[in-house]
Amino acid sequence: MLFGLWQQTTPRAAGAIGFAFGCGAFAAGTYWLYTSIHVFGQAPLWIAFGLMLGLVAIMSLYPMLLGYVVARFMPATGALRWLIGIPAGWVILEWWRGWFLSGFSWLSLGYSQTDTWLASLAPVGGVYLLTWLLALSAGACVCLLWGGTRDRVLAGVALLLPWTAAGIASRTTWTAPAGDPVAVAVVQGAIPQDQKWLERNRETTLKLYRDLTETALGTPLIVWPEAAAPDLANNILPYLRELATAADARGSALVLGLVRADRAEAGGDPHYYNSVLALADELVWYDKHHLVPFAEFFPVPAFVRRWLRLMSLPYSDFTRGAAVQPPLSVAGLRLAATICYEDAYGSSQLPALRTATALVNVTNDAWFGHSTARYQHLQISRMRAIEAQRYLIRAANDGVSAVIDPHGRIVARATEFRAEVLRARIVPHAGLPPYARVGNWPVALGGATLCLFAMTSVRRLSRGRPQSGATARL
Repeated sequence: MLFGLWQQTTPRAAGAIGFAFGCGAFAAGTYWLYTSIHVFGQAPLWIAFGLMLGLVAIMSLYPMLLGYVVARFMPATGALRWLIGIPAGWVILEWWRGWFLSGFSWLSLGYSQTDTWLASLAPVGGVYLLTWLLALSAGACVCLLWGGTRDRVLAGVALLLPWTAAGIASRTTWTAPAGDPVAVAVVQGAIPQDQKWLERNRETTLKLYRDLTETALGTPLIVWPEAAAPDLANNILPYLRELATAADARGSALVLGLVRADRAEAGGDPHYYNSVLALADELVWYDKHHLVPFAEFFPVPAFVRRWLRLMSLPYSDFTRGAAVQPPLSVAGLRLAATICYEDAYGSSQLPALRTATALVNVTNDAWFGHSTARYQHLQISRMRAIEAQRYLIRAANDGVSAVIDPHGRIVARATEFRAEVLRARIVPHAGLPPYARVGNWPVALGGATLCLFAMTSVRRLSRGRPQSGATARL
């Protein structure tokens, strides 16, 4: 419908239509920011709405820009516009917003295909390839309605080709088992977000996680969610040593989401990290690299921070971990780790995939309450498993703790809003799908090239071409 509305409009009108589309899409898809910022973060109402509406407005600039470019620089009609220019422009802008200014890749079109045949192409080109194919299909629908005979033939091919390719890809195996199945246990504490960091609940929370973990001892791998312990790891060393000793005695390895501090330089402030600790034969840390603006760091002057600071953690800004960190070696697995919404940035974990045999994501989706955000985030995790063709262990304090297979299917899922231990078995996998080898660059460069081709060809292809009556009426 959006692509159809861009027909025969002025650049200014096409931009306004694109902006309105973006406002509707992102307001409906990110309304839960209000819950995270105001209800749980306890930020003033005006700040919560201001940040939410600000994000919606910024994200809406992308379809606004595309609408303007389409009306101003692309052919007025024809397959070059609908099948090449608009789909290529859409995917390049979606890729751009996924990394520009730290990026916000939420609501990428490709995530809608986790349960369709088209998902089998994700290991080939990632989620943005699926986005491109969906935009191509949308353009083909417009082409079928208002194009000429030749355009309609091309549109029919464009609609059938992705599904044919997906059928072929679904029969292709990109990875292979690289070891025996490993039993895993995910400890879900289900601590309400507004209770998590209260000092009076500290001992109760630590006891809950210890008791749940004790019921899982003997399982080769036990995973805690993000920042599970309500204190710095530095302050609970005896507690962690006790857990490690008990786990080692029963043949279990621990992967724990914790907050830690590094010793400060002389006269300086300590550095805080949102981390994962692997306790097995050796102690290894993974530090979160892709931090959340206005939650884990505050890109504003210091005097503004006392107004914007959320109650996510009672500490200063986090320090960013290294961009490339090796997998965690535990329980015969090599786990490519991500924390919280880091898994929304698929290309960032690709270096670890060269040696990783499984994925693990620790998160705390209690920030989203009963909203749809927790299910959006689960769908993103499923796409990461499909792209990598590996099992993914997802440990959530409260959200959707699950174990996902290499095809994105949920093989085990914890009960929401309940403290429990989720058990499953995973199989380590080795091998690299095409996407794991090359990342997003082929899609990004291909989209940019085709978009520029459509824009530079407009004069040559539109010169002397009469418009069809249907197009003129639209």
